[in-house]
Amino acid sequence: VLAAWQRPYLNIFKHFRVEEWKRSAKEGDVAALTDTRLKGTIYRIRGSNPASSYLQLPRAGTQSLGLTGRYLYLLFRPLPRKHFLVHLDVATEENQVVRISFSNLFKEFKSTATWLQFPFVFGAASEDTAQRGARGAAPADVRWTCLVLDLPSILALYLSRRYSHLRGVKLCSNLLVKNLCTSDLLFEPGVTLAEARLGDLSCRRVAPMPRELAFPVPKGKRWHDLYDYIRYGCSLP
Repeated sequence: VLAAWQRPYLNIFKHFRVEEWKRSAKEGDVAALTDTRLKGTIYRIRGSNPASSYLQLPRAGTQSLGLTGRYLYLLFRPLPRKHFLVHLDVATEENQVVRISFSNLFKEFKSTATWLQFPFVFGAASEDTAQRGARGAAPADVRWTCLVLDLPSILALYLSRRYSHLRGVKLCSNLLVKNLCTSDLLFEPGVTLAEARLGDLSCRRVAPMPRELAFPVPKGKRWHDLYDYIRYGCSLP
């Protein structure tokens, strides 16, 4: 059961006060910037190779975030024409630590008993672009993306393990990050509260994106025309 302090969702950057760097660590070229389009602070992580610069939570590898939410949300944008890498360390009920990694460096999916490597495939900013579904360096028109990971499903599907909690996150270059969040709710971008009620989505534990996690959508525009939404391992509960 999700602890009260983690409900209905936990804004990881806010809760652990990333900007103070007391409970988080940074290495290499990591900078906090103000993004006028997204109306807030973002973190830019860049380096000559993906492992050289990173933002890490918690600060020490011996500590644990202890977050038990089913879904992990990463709001990020890969830097154009670059490679990036994201590591998530999760604990199983047997107390085994498994690393789940996403990168456009990976050519194919690989798994061991303690490491799952997923190649990241880019969505396209326009339907007619030749880069649609492209692997490799990020395309020039790469968009802000909401990546959703169903952690229990991923562990069950690929390793037949039962998920316990999220221990740590390591965001490596080259990317921009707006936020990280965990929740037991499946947030659907572009859905309003009224639409969610009309569609009876709450029965399926589907909810509109909370304001502090949402990307801004100008009047007359649609969320899905501006941003990418990518889910891994998510089956509707």
